[in-house]
Amino acid sequence: MNTKKTVWIPAMIAVIVAALFVIYYYYMSSVSGGELGPRPPKGGVSNAGQMGRPPGGEGHGGNGEIFKTLGTISVFLGAAAFSWFWFKKKLRSPSVLVRKAGKLLHSMHKLLGWATLILIAVHGVYFLMTKLQDHKTYSGLASFAILLALAGYGFFINKVRNKWMRTVHRSLGLLWVPVLLLHAGGSAITAVIASLAVGVLVWVLEKSVGKTTKPVPGSR
Repeated sequence: MNTKKTVWIPAMIAVIVAALFVIYYYYMSSVSGGELGPRPPKGGVSNAGQMGRPPGGEGHGGNGEIFKTLGTISVFLGAAAFSWFWFKKKLRSPSVLVRKAGKLLHSMHKLLGWATLILIAVHGVYFLMTKLQDHKTYSGLASFAILLALAGYGFFINKVRNKWMRTVHRSLGLLWVPVLLLHAGGSAITAVIASLAVGVLVWVLEKSVGKTTKPVPGSR
């Protein structure tokens, strides 16, 4: 069997699984009007009516907020790991700042990736136990399916000598973005904008250095 094709199989399985979760996410959202999970009784929530909250509470300072924050942190860690893309071919950049930042991100890329996976796993397990019927849980599972495959390819990328490994790894990283936007919303949008801003900054730094080092016409 052609290894160029077989290397895509795990990624295709992950994408199919993610697509099924996204479809179910939209289905659950439509049948419930976008509001899943227990609702508090009309007229306010009494002490006896706290059943509308998951174990640990979603209120200010509750466990729900802590695990939600872990999810938000993981989004920005993922954006930082993705930002290595802008420096991948810039390790010999004329800009000292770009070179140093590129080397730093290169050394931290895998660490950031694993930290993202672990935090999202912890975040997801909590909400699987407390808000299984929430439609957002299924967009989260879709995001995790792609991230898990992304981490798997990242782990084997230097062990399996195949140029397609990097292509699949990069493609999964790009595909993860829209699924993450669906699940995380505003925090994901901010993280994407921040990552794009890094790319723009790299371009500006290289252009500015190129202008200052441009030789004067007629000089040697």
